[in-house]
Amino acid sequence: MLIRIVKLTFEPGHIAEFEGIFKTSNALIKNFDGCLSLELLQDIAHPNVFFTYSHWQSEDHLNAYRNSEVFKSIWGKTKILFSDRPEAWSVHKKV
Repeated sequence: MLIRIVKLTFEPGHIAEFEGIFKTSNALIKNFDGCLSLELLQDIAHPNVFFTYSHWQSEDHLNAYRNSEVFKSIWGKTKILFSDRPEAWSVHKKV
């Protein structure tokens, strides 16, 4: 299993728009082959900073999603709202 953490920093005036995009896209991502779970987290001290936290069956499943039309559509709507470059990490859980 692979865990994917993505940090997204938005212009403060675009927070509601992003939350709307995430709300309508959430089920599409969760239902994508290989996605086991997806959460959206918001930084307490910096409310324009969000993190997506998702579990994937494998790196191949994550890459299939990242190369899909679903991802391209969601990303196209989301990236224009950023105030800073997104950051992403793929990690494995350690005991």
